[in-house]
Amino acid sequence: MSILVVGSIALDTVKTPFGMAKDVLGGSATYFSVSASFFEPDVNLVAIVGDDFPAKYVNLLEGKGIDLKGMVTGKGKTFRWEGEYGWDFSNPRTIATRLNVLSRFNPAIPREYRNSEYVFLANIDPQIQKQVLNQMARPKLVACDTMNYWIENKRKDLVKLLKKVDIFLLNEAEAKELAGESSLVKAAKAILKFGPKRIIIKKGEHGSLLFSGNSVFSTPAYLMESIFDPTGAGDTFAGGLVGYLAACKTQNQAGLADRQANLRKAIVYGSVMATFAVEDFSLRRLASITRADIVRRFKQFRKLTHF
Repeated sequence: MSILVVGSIALDTVKTPFGMAKDVLGGSATYFSVSASFFEPDVNLVAIVGDDFPAKYVNLLEGKGIDLKGMVTGKGKTFRWEGEYGWDFSNPRTIATRLNVLSRFNPAIPREYRNSEYVFLANIDPQIQKQVLNQMARPKLVACDTMNYWIENKRKDLVKLLKKVDIFLLNEAEAKELAGESSLVKAAKAILKFGPKRIIIKKGEHGSLLFSGNSVFSTPAYLMESIFDPTGAGDTFAGGLVGYLAACKTQNQAGLADRQANLRKAIVYGSVMATFAVEDFSLRRLASITRADIVRRFKQFRKLTHF
């Protein structure tokens, strides 16, 4: 089942205690699409890059089977982000953000993408996210990400958008800020009233939480021996999540219990995919793994959490 992702493609410069990588491939749409492609081969990407975007990165994405008809090349430089992580790898210090061509991003969804059954609205302006949905036919599932900037500056637009969202992903701090609650449980209940059917709250090294009506599902994080670069981990998580759900061909025909089971399994697969992303800078590790690597780590995760 086809997947559409609309988001950013970037050239990142990242510094961690283990080294530095300059102008490497990044961006929300990039991490998501590569992650999702391991589960569903029909991934369509909509984003904008500059005329300086390296051909080797185009080849990498196309090599993963990702359809790039929706990737527009604008006149100017590609969006760039530069940041630095400390030893705890939480909340990187942003050194520079240069929007460049991303500041002119006004996505026109190609006609052949408009029937995509699964849609992921990556971390961009909620007004643009809404414009994307207005161009779609009737997607079976819409997942959406956000960040504190949009919560603080485009809160009304974001809340309106949530009425059309099936799965809303955000981190713990964002959830509390959006809801105006210090309790994570109260925050989740408040956000559900905005309209999304389900909320997944990402807690980094402490796993994630799924809230759906009166149901709560808690997933721990996989125990990592080494973390080189956590950039893109959340988008990689989302790619594994949506990719697995798209691969469940009977997801929409299954009963409620089966759909819940698929969603919980999808969260675990998303967590597994994120562990590969953080093992090296950029997509170096994520792009090199095989399906067998994913299955092996999924089994290790299941063994770790079984009792």
